[in-house]
Amino acid sequence: MVQDLERVRPTSQFPETAPTANAVFFRTYSRRTDGRRETWEQVCDRTIEGIAKLGKLTDAEVDLLRRMQYQIKSLPSGRWLWIGGTDWIEKPENFSGAYNCTSTNVIDWRAFGLMMDLAMQGCGTGAILEPKYINRLPAIRNRLNVTVAGEIGTTPAEQRRATTEVKIEGNQVQINVGDSRQGWVKSYQSLLELSSSDRFSGEVQVVVNLSDVRPAGETLKGFGGVANPIKLPELYDRCATILNRAVGRQLNSVECCLLIDAAAVTIVAGNIRRSAGMRQGDSDDAEFATAKDNLWQQDTEGNWRIDPERDALRMANHTRVFHRQPSEQECIEAVRKQFYSGEGAIQYAPEAIARSNCDLLPTPELKAEFLQVYERGEIQQWLQNRYPQISTEEIEHRLGRYGLNPCGEITGADFHCNLAEVHLNQLDPHNPKEQEEAFTAGALSVAALLNHQFAEERYQWSREVDPIVGVSFTGLFDFFVRAFGVDWLHWWEAGRPDTVAGLEFKQKEQAYLSRWKEVVHQVVWEYCDRHDIKRPNRCTTVQPSGTKSLLTGASPGWHPPKAQRYIRRITFRKNDPVALACIEYGYSVVPSQSDKDENGNLLNDPFDPRVTEWLVEIPVEVPWANLPGADQIAIEKFSAEAQFDFYMQVQKHYTAHNTSATVELREDEVEPLAKRIYEAIANQEGYISAALLARFDAPFPRLPFEKIDQETYEQLQQGVQARRRTDNFYTALSRYDSGEATVEGPAGCDSDKCMMPETKN
Repeated sequence: MVQDLERVRPTSQFPETAPTANAVFFRTYSRRTDGRRETWEQVCDRTIEGIAKLGKLTDAEVDLLRRMQYQIKSLPSGRWLWIGGTDWIEKPENFSGAYNCTSTNVIDWRAFGLMMDLAMQGCGTGAILEPKYINRLPAIRNRLNVTVAGEIGTTPAEQRRATTEVKIEGNQVQINVGDSRQGWVKSYQSLLELSSSDRFSGEVQVVVNLSDVRPAGETLKGFGGVANPIKLPELYDRCATILNRAVGRQLNSVECCLLIDAAAVTIVAGNIRRSAGMRQGDSDDAEFATAKDNLWQQDTEGNWRIDPERDALRMANHTRVFHRQPSEQECIEAVRKQFYSGEGAIQYAPEAIARSNCDLLPTPELKAEFLQVYERGEIQQWLQNRYPQISTEEIEHRLGRYGLNPCGEITGADFHCNLAEVHLNQLDPHNPKEQEEAFTAGALSVAALLNHQFAEERYQWSREVDPIVGVSFTGLFDFFVRAFGVDWLHWWEAGRPDTVAGLEFKQKEQAYLSRWKEVVHQVVWEYCDRHDIKRPNRCTTVQPSGTKSLLTGASPGWHPPKAQRYIRRITFRKNDPVALACIEYGYSVVPSQSDKDENGNLLNDPFDPRVTEWLVEIPVEVPWANLPGADQIAIEKFSAEAQFDFYMQVQKHYTAHNTSATVELREDEVEPLAKRIYEAIANQEGYISAALLARFDAPFPRLPFEKIDQETYEQLQQGVQARRRTDNFYTALSRYDSGEATVEGPAGCDSDKCMMPETKN
C-alpha cells in the first residue's frame, strides 16, 4: 500500500523542503527595483503581467497562471522569470532575451554575430558545423594584424558612442567599439568580415579602439546586472590568430568552434556560470571528434595545465551527428569516450528529423518508412513526391530540423525555444484536475511567446514554418515515489526488470506521461487556433532543470536525486550579498575548488584575501526520505541501464522533442549501455541523444553534491539552527544588499553535468 506523504505547507514563499530556494531565487531570478530586490510575489506579478499582455490572455487564463505560479506548481522559463514584464523585453531587438535556447546553422559571418548577440542576452546557443553548412562560408583571403588602442572606460559616459564605427582607408581599418550589446557584436562580426573581404591587397592593419566601452561594474540599465568587459581586449587578437591560420582556404569545424567560443569566453568572463553552448559536427569529421582530446596536459612535475589555444572549447558541448545508424562498435567507442572525457555524444539525426516532421508522419508505419528511406539517402525525393504542395525551401528546412540547443532537449533548425516547467513534486498524484491545471498553465506560458516577431529574417522564417514551444517538468522521480511508494524504489534498485509488478509500474508511468502530453498539445493547439498562429507540431520536452528545481527541492527533470540526503553547494562571488545573507541564515560557507594556496592546496578560510569565490553549503533532505524503507535504497547505485530505461519511458510517452538526459555510469557499464543505445537506435525506439557522466567512488572535495547519512544531516541541521540569526531571509539580505547584481539571470544551460569538475585526459 502506498503511504501518502504529508506535504509541508510553507509559512514563507518557498516550501520548507527546499532550503536552497532563497539562495537560488535571490541570486538568479530577483531583479532590483528602487534599490531593493524583488520578492517572489513581485516576480510573479511582473512576469504574469508581461505574458498576459504579450499573449492576449483571458482573465481566466491569467488567474490560472497566477495561481499555479504563486504555488510554484508551474513556472515560465528561467529567462522569462528574469526578463519578463520589463520595458527592455518590449523592444523587438531584445525579444531573443526571453528564450532559453537557440540553434543556428553556421552559413555566413552573420551567424557568428547572431550567436554572440544571443549569448549576451542569456540564450544558450547551438550551432551546426557540418560541411554542408560551413562550406558556404567565404574563404579567408586576408591576414589581419590587430592592435588594441584606448583603455576601456576612458570616455565619459555622456560622450560614449553606442554604435560601432568601422573606418577603412586602403589597408588600414579602425574599429571604434560602441558601448552597447550591438556595438560589441558588430565589432566582432566586422573583424570576421575583414578576413574575407576582396577590397584589400596584402596584410590588413586593424586598430580596435575600446575607449567608449563602459568599465567593469557599471550598471546595465535595461537588461540588468553590471558590465564586465575584462576579456574584451583579448577577443580581437584571438580571433585574428584563428583566421590567419586559415588564409587561402575555408575554416574547418574546429576553427568555427574556436571563433564562436572566443566570443563566449568574452561574455562570461568573471561570471560564476558556464557558457551554454552546443556544437554539432559530422560523424565522419575526425578533427571535430578529437577537438577536445588531451585538452588538459601534465608537465614533468605533475602539474595540470590546459592547452591555451583550445581553452575556449570548454564553453560548449560537442556532439557527433550520425545521419545513419551507427554500428555497435561506434556506439561502444562513443560511450567509452564520454566516460573518460565527457565528450563525444552520438546524435541519431534521422529520429530527430522524423519527430520534427510528425505532422507529415501521423502513423508509426509512415515514420518507419521515413527512417528507412532517409537511411537510403532518398528522403528529399520521397517527401517531394508525397507532399508536392510543400515548397523545396520548406522541405530543406524540414530535413534540417536536427539542430540541438545546449542541453539537447529541443530539435529544430535556426530556432528559438521558450520552455515552461511543471513542478511535479508540488502536485498530488491522485488529483488529475490539479495536474491538468499545472500543464495547462505551462502550455499557455510557452504559447504566448509565439506572438513575438523576430527582426532576424532566418529566425522569423523558421518560426513561421516551424513554430517551436516546449513544456517540461521536474520532480518526476519524487512524484512517482509518492504515487507508487517504496516498492517502486525497490524495483528501481533491481534494475527496473520486466516482471509482472514491473510491467504494471511501467503501465502506470505511461498513463501519467501520455495524459500530460495530451493536455499540453491540446492547450497549445487551441490557443494557436484562437489567435491565428500556426500550430507547433511538437510541444513537450524535458529539460535538465538544475536551477529551477531548487526552488521547490525537486529531483531535476526525470532524473533520480543524488541521494536521500546530501549537502548542496551553491557558488557565489566572495562577499556576495546573497551569500552573506546565507551566513546570517545559518548556512556554512567555504572557499571554492578554484581557490588554492601557492602549493595547490585548497584554502579553508572563506575570508582569506586569496579567496575569490564562495560555496554556500546547504543540507538537503528529499521529501520522501523518511518513508519506511526508503533510507535503505542506494540511489547512487542505480544502474545505468535502469536510468536509460526510465529515460526511454519518458522519451516514448511524454516527449515530442527530445529528453535531456545525463545517465551516470561506472566503467563496467560502458559496453552494456553502449549496446543498449545501439539497440534503441536499430530498433527505432525513439532515441536521439543523451549525455553520459562517469561515476567514481573516490571522493572529490567540495563537489556540488555530497551524499550524507541521516545522522550527519540532523547534526548539520542543528548547526544551521544554532547559527541562524534571523528567520527572515529577505530581511537578512536587505542588510547586506547594495549596488547591482553580478549575474544577469539564469544561464542558458541548466544541467548537473555542467557543474561537475572537468575530466583531465
